[in-house]
Amino acid sequence: MGARQVGKTWLMKEFGRLHFKNVAYVRFDNSERARTAFSLDFDVQRLLEVISIESKSVINPKDTLIILDEIQECPAALTSLKYFCEEAREYAMIAAGSLLGVADHVGTGFPVGKVDLLELYPMSFTEFLEATGNEQLASLLQRRDWKMINQFADLYTRLLRTYLYVGGMPEAVETYCQTSNYEEVRRVQAALLSGYRGDFSKHAPSECLPKLNMVWDSVPQQLSKENKRFVYSDVYSGARRKSLEIPLRWLKDAGLIFAVPRVKVPRLPMSSYWEGGISKVFMLDVGLLGAVCEIDARTLLEGNDIFIEFKGALTEQFVQQELRASCGLRPCYWASEEKNAKAEIDFLCSVSGNIVPVEVKGGLNTQAKSLLVYCQRFQPKHAIRTSLRPYTDSEIVFKTPQYRHEFCILTELPLFAVSQLSHVVQKQDSSDATTSNITNE
Repeated sequence: MGARQVGKTWLMKEFGRLHFKNVAYVRFDNSERARTAFSLDFDVQRLLEVISIESKSVINPKDTLIILDEIQECPAALTSLKYFCEEAREYAMIAAGSLLGVADHVGTGFPVGKVDLLELYPMSFTEFLEATGNEQLASLLQRRDWKMINQFADLYTRLLRTYLYVGGMPEAVETYCQTSNYEEVRRVQAALLSGYRGDFSKHAPSECLPKLNMVWDSVPQQLSKENKRFVYSDVYSGARRKSLEIPLRWLKDAGLIFAVPRVKVPRLPMSSYWEGGISKVFMLDVGLLGAVCEIDARTLLEGNDIFIEFKGALTEQFVQQELRASCGLRPCYWASEEKNAKAEIDFLCSVSGNIVPVEVKGGLNTQAKSLLVYCQRFQPKHAIRTSLRPYTDSEIVFKTPQYRHEFCILTELPLFAVSQLSHVVQKQDSSDATTSNITNE
């Protein structure tokens, strides 16, 4: 699963090239014959013959990978995966697509429990390092060698600035690697954005299209606000949640936006405590967000300004992206609107049975009153503050309702190392790490 142009087709074909003798490839968006054939019935042997003819391949279950691409264009093909699983498990099969256009088809069913689902995101920062010839820096992050990482912090920060501009869309990254030309990268990003709008008109119901475009245009505008909560009336005057549910769902199903819901209280499972209709909405890719906001290369090169531009929108977008792509997390957020204790935690993540608050700071100023309010109120075991400061561990000491002194392990995690958040928390859990640097704030 994943948005268009994140590299699904390349990844499947490369997997086939590396691990199979033969690949039988069928693409549904350019073959009406294949769409018709899969819509007739779910006779597995007949479908295998169709795939063989369409791909011009001899299919041998021992050494052939079957690839069904753009499967959202043929909902019946998606349903057929159930029958391949039940009646022909000896065949290796992989499919790619998005939920776009599938959910509204009547008479077809998703093969629940019959397929393994994988979500493909734009390239993470670590993958960007590897793609740009910085494999050693990527390896240091993955090994979590904090002493060495802190020594090279200036280099990581410079590369992170570049990543915030280029983003993780494979074509944009490839263009940067080949040309080092930021204007060329922007042209690629503009073409991708234009292509997504073309997808709207192709898939969305005509009556939904105007609102869908307005929602898409509103996302970067709302992220650039101090309070990044998605406000329906900001999309157009008089807009309400009900009127925008379908456009928002279409964009989510296309993999183009991600919602981070607000929770009333930080308890597990957090999905049980979502506040209906209240969320922050992020774009697919930080580079595309920068393109929409028209951030130029000069901003990129001027110190750390890019981390605080648009009220930290790029930085928060980046962290959200890394939490999903690198950590496999589905973040929420928490906010208190009490008059005397207003506070907001940018992200809450469930890691190894712990709810971990994550405070995002764009520069070196790491004052975190909201984090302290949260820790005092909910006594978390771990807390993360991510900024441009080096990696350190300390403790936040607070009094519990029973008047006992407890503490929370506070980790200063550099922005460029957000990908390691889950590992950091898990290591602290396993070793019961404590430090002598106690901060009683």
